[in-house]
Amino acid sequence: MGQSAAGDAGKMSAAEFFHMGGYGLYVWGSFGVSALLMVVEPILLRNRRKATLQRISRIVRLNTEVRDES
Repeated sequence: MGQSAAGDAGKMSAAEFFHMGGYGLYVWGSFGVSALLMVVEPILLRNRRKATLQRISRIVRLNTEVRDES
């Protein structure tokens, strides 16, 4: 006729899901920090690569100028 008590045992509300049995702040805080780092890391790597390529270009240019002066 109706659902048994065992049928409702697997269901939880959204608030219970986000609360995570009292560990929600830790779980979602960790998730947020990880997501933020996954976004920031490629940006930092791109900037570091750009700076390194500029430094290499400057070294090559200086070496070429020194060679031309000799």
